[in-house]
Amino acid sequence: SKLAALFEHPLYNIPIPEVTEKDKLFVVNPMERFSLRSSGSDEWVSSSKAETLLPTGKTAYDTYPPWLKFHVGINRYELYPRRDPLMPILLRDLATQRIVSSVQKSGGTQLKLIMTFPNYGQALFKPMKQTRDQETPIDFFYFSDFERHNAEIAAFHLDRILDFRRIPPVSGRLVNITKEIRDITTDKKLTKTFFISPAGNVCFYGECSYYCSTEHALCGKPDRLEGSMAALLPDKTLAKRRSWRSPWRRSYHKSKKAEWELNPNYCAQVRETPPYDSGRRLLDLIDMTVLDFLMGNMDRHHYETFEKFGNDTFLLHLDNGRGFGTHSRDEPSILAPLQQCCSIKKSTYLRLQLLATQPYRLSDLLREALATDPLAPVLAEPHLQAVDRRLGKVLAVVGRCLAR
Repeated sequence: SKLAALFEHPLYNIPIPEVTEKDKLFVVNPMERFSLRSSGSDEWVSSSKAETLLPTGKTAYDTYPPWLKFHVGINRYELYPRRDPLMPILLRDLATQRIVSSVQKSGGTQLKLIMTFPNYGQALFKPMKQTRDQETPIDFFYFSDFERHNAEIAAFHLDRILDFRRIPPVSGRLVNITKEIRDITTDKKLTKTFFISPAGNVCFYGECSYYCSTEHALCGKPDRLEGSMAALLPDKTLAKRRSWRSPWRRSYHKSKKAEWELNPNYCAQVRETPPYDSGRRLLDLIDMTVLDFLMGNMDRHHYETFEKFGNDTFLLHLDNGRGFGTHSRDEPSILAPLQQCCSIKKSTYLRLQLLATQPYRLSDLLREALATDPLAPVLAEPHLQAVDRRLGKVLAVVGRCLAR
């Protein structure tokens, strides 16, 4: 296994700073045990009453379902640890747990569902819109591109291989539209959008601002539909997140350009603007830029952080569905922050160099990681080759910066 060898490499064993209580997203009472409420409410309750004493040798943490252990493990420095024994269990849960509720997620340009499991875990379901080998048409603007379920799955694994670990766990899943969506939804607006297509397939389109109409309906075969299941982050009422507009956000206009596209010295003014004027924020944003370039994702207008940790924490790399749309061409403008600032973390640069060597070739690692997904093959082979080509281009940009 090349992946196992990669995670043994010294560059993947650089220790994170010591995690103190104030560095944890949640400080858990070690006496609180997890118990399922039987009233049918969709939330977990903790109880530390005397009659719920645990069997000898077990801790309260042992009673937590995997999704809650994932939430409790989040800290200032990482979303989950490198060698996380929980990860395969959590991914398996996302792929196999019985779905007890499916409702449409509000907002956004495309249809997404929130699915709930019997252990009160929840996942964001993005349905399949395109086949693996369909490329985004060359005349499409980035903002009218489809979101791809397989891009969400591949992004999670790529983010982990780069050792960022800033994307919540994502697994592919084959869903039965009839039994796991239509028959169990309490969402009346969603229910009204189901129909049987002329080919006899079960279809639905939901309600949203862009791609929710019979022409853009999602249809099963006859009622089986692929999609990505992403573990949800803790509810914002429990762990507030702050949304930041990216300084290199695109104009989202057919003819207007953003300031960074017109001003080659744009980075100088970013460096003087909080929070980019101190700490790790600019370097973290450049990490995200590298991830986006490797995926071909032009749709990074905002990013989020956990409010509790202030400015000294990692960025969440959420919403990656517009990655992996094209393999035959690269988008150099995604690398603008790296090109204009000529800055990158030393650890990121060394890992990128490692991933360009034969024993740790990035495409081989990504192919191996994605082979374990229920929907494998997740990416068409040309996309994996494109990742190696783009990695070469990132290293060339850093090389030019070093020469300068």
